[in-house]
Amino acid sequence: MSTDNPANNLDLFNAPEATNYDASSIEVLEGLEPVRLRPGMYIGGTDSRALHHLAAEVIDNSMDEAVAGFATKIEIRLNEDHSLTITDNGRGIPVDPHPKFPDKSALEVILCTLHAGGKFNNKSYQTSGGLHGVGISVVNALSEHMEINVNRNGNCYTQTFSRGVPISKMATDSTNKKASGTSVRFNPDAKIFGETATFKPEKLRELALSKAFLFSGVQITWICSKEFSSSKKTPVKEVFFFPGGLRDYLQTEIGNYTNFFSTSFGEKVEFSDSKTHQTAGSCEWAINWTPQANPFIHSFCNTIPTAEGGTHEVGFWNAILKGLRSYGDLINFKKINQITKEDIQSCSCALVSVFIQNPNFVGQTKDRLSTVEVTKLVENSVKSRFETWLSINPKGIEDLLIYLSTRAEERLKRRAEKETQRKTAIKRLRLPGKLADCSNKNRDLSEIFIVEGDSAGGSAKQARDRKNQAILPLRGKILNVLNASSDKMVANQELDDLCKALGVKTGNQFSLEDIRYGKVIIMTDADVDGAHIATLLMTFFFSEMPELIEKGFLYMASPPLFRLSQGGKYAYALDLEERDEIISNGIGGNGKVEISRFKGLGEMNPKQLKETTMDPNNRRLINCWHLVVGLTWFNKILVFFRPQMKRICTAVIPIVYFRFITRPNKGI
Repeated sequence: MSTDNPANNLDLFNAPEATNYDASSIEVLEGLEPVRLRPGMYIGGTDSRALHHLAAEVIDNSMDEAVAGFATKIEIRLNEDHSLTITDNGRGIPVDPHPKFPDKSALEVILCTLHAGGKFNNKSYQTSGGLHGVGISVVNALSEHMEINVNRNGNCYTQTFSRGVPISKMATDSTNKKASGTSVRFNPDAKIFGETATFKPEKLRELALSKAFLFSGVQITWICSKEFSSSKKTPVKEVFFFPGGLRDYLQTEIGNYTNFFSTSFGEKVEFSDSKTHQTAGSCEWAINWTPQANPFIHSFCNTIPTAEGGTHEVGFWNAILKGLRSYGDLINFKKINQITKEDIQSCSCALVSVFIQNPNFVGQTKDRLSTVEVTKLVENSVKSRFETWLSINPKGIEDLLIYLSTRAEERLKRRAEKETQRKTAIKRLRLPGKLADCSNKNRDLSEIFIVEGDSAGGSAKQARDRKNQAILPLRGKILNVLNASSDKMVANQELDDLCKALGVKTGNQFSLEDIRYGKVIIMTDADVDGAHIATLLMTFFFSEMPELIEKGFLYMASPPLFRLSQGGKYAYALDLEERDEIISNGIGGNGKVEISRFKGLGEMNPKQLKETTMDPNNRRLINCWHLVVGLTWFNKILVFFRPQMKRICTAVIPIVYFRFITRPNKGI
């Protein structure tokens, strides 16, 4: 990290007032322009993961046709020119004129308009992965070239696009009157993803394989150009069809490892709507336990991979834990109550897939399911069946319980050692008077919030859980340590209070074993000043305590910007994107949606601050470990900047990375 102090030369936060700032200065983005300008808002970035997200969006559309019962075959083809073609034998995208835009076909409207699709109601699709109506249009916007072929009504309709704009009118051919379905061929735009960015055959094949496992009624054909093919990982052609579903998938994942049970526990159960008693979705799962393989859980919603888990995973683990404890009580296993979810996960290999109507995800990339009702639906479906399965598979249960109880004892022993260390540290320390400490002596269960100002600190103290949450208010902006001498750092009261509260020293004297809290959470206003304070704190931790970040102890709180209310219902939104998504999905109340904006933490009452920002069940945190990766990468490129630009980049990059690149996770 640079040692230059940007404040000596440039004030980024109090820039001179712009001249001629009037209506002509306001830029209006139309069509798909916002996607090309800010691709990260729609696909999470422009890296390899985001590139392959384009493929997933198109494949998911075909999978939705299969799940709805209209498609039985999907073909995924990686072509010689690095383009990708996805074809299905479903109904085909509608091509008739759109009622709202009579001069345009429905095909063009879907491809060129955000929030246009057939998945906003339950008429066309009972369950689907894409509910925002942005998937295929985003792919179109970020593709240098896209060609759509639709077989429908005895005709083949073709239209081409470039960077979200039609470059041909829809052509019609009646050669093959029996065919039906949609074929999409596209090249990701090198201007967005870089000249060297290409699809990875292994990732695409893995994606095709997982989709076939997730829905046993579909046959997926993988075809790869000989130029990119290898004998094992990416053959030229492969057909995937698995009637056993997730059980087959799990067997391929765990291979020939020795498991506690000879057969995995897995079923598929349908949900019923409590009012209509009609099928509202389903849950399928498969799980086994092995001490040999690395533990994992892969979860999905409507065939969409939920890499960060969500409510369906919570319900699943609740069921497994309650089922094991119930069986342990039945056979009088004395140590059963010591076993926790963490112990079970330490040797579990699990797959969970749900199909539900109108799922809610955290972000457009759909990495985390947030539909609350799913937790109970999954838990109730799995628990009773798990208890029955255990009763008819007693052979491995005793060995599993002994193994889990041993892991629990090891965990409790480590916890006791840490508690002793923390108690000793507290006795040695003279804690700062403004610290509102927690009563829990267990480091793993305790956390400290670093807040800006006494106003926010007062609300935080009322909102906190006194047992597990400590509050340390700061007086404004701390010292910028990048260009400060060691004597100046030692003399700084705010930094001294911070170190005393955490129980650690700085630099070479820092020891992670001395830290008094399992989580250190920076909680500042969601404005420029708050970002500046957070950046200064991050700079301090990055310079003096990098291990704190690398080991995952440091987090950034994400207070909401908006409160939305409708009748007696209300919801909170982190940003403009989430606000608009909530409005489009509805809150569930009656009347007009009222929107209020929080200018800072001090504007929230303790109840609001607790339920949005401090409650572990609802809050959204950014793990600052991401910042280490980001800053390390940025520091490598800073050497190419001139000194003045280097100062600017050093100041701006942490804020940009924090606020716009890293995404918060719910329920941490």
